[in-house]
Amino acid sequence: MGADRFAYYGYSWLALIGLQLAIRTDRLSAFIMGGFPPLGGPYEEMLLVTTATYEIASGARAMPSADESEWSGVAPSKDQTRQFVTLYQALQGFDDRAAQAQITCPRLCFVGSADEIQYDQHWGNVSVSLAGPIVQGQAQIRELGWDVRVLDGLDHIQAMQANQVVPILRSWLASQLRS
Repeated sequence: MGADRFAYYGYSWLALIGLQLAIRTDRLSAFIMGGFPPLGGPYEEMLLVTTATYEIASGARAMPSADESEWSGVAPSKDQTRQFVTLYQALQGFDDRAAQAQITCPRLCFVGSADEIQYDQHWGNVSVSLAGPIVQGQAQIRELGWDVRVLDGLDHIQAMQANQVVPILRSWLASQLRS
């Protein structure tokens, strides 16, 4: 494409992928993570959830009934879920604190203040806190060079909606990328 520099925005696991990109390139002009903390990420918890999801998709566990699952109507494929298991397995030793020094571009993270996911027994009763590390660690995250936004009262799905995200992206990018 001929782009020597570019900005990256990702939400949830795509934010996590962006973090991996940001520590491996100097071509980013700006980096925005939504719905996943840049520090204190729930790598172990996500491995447990994705492993359970893989087991459901591969038939090793029964799919919960529609009234038991927030995943009702979702039939995850075995191949897709295996990719997520592989991702989170590879990240078990990832030190997101040490990685911060490798990010050299302007960066922003945001999360809904209610982005706390409690999975039921089909997923091992795992709690995934995406808001907690950002809300509780705001000062520390800012000291590491991040701008931080917490969207009051929003959960994971609400905070990813275009009406929430686009104004954040526009205003922050405009402030960071002025010529």
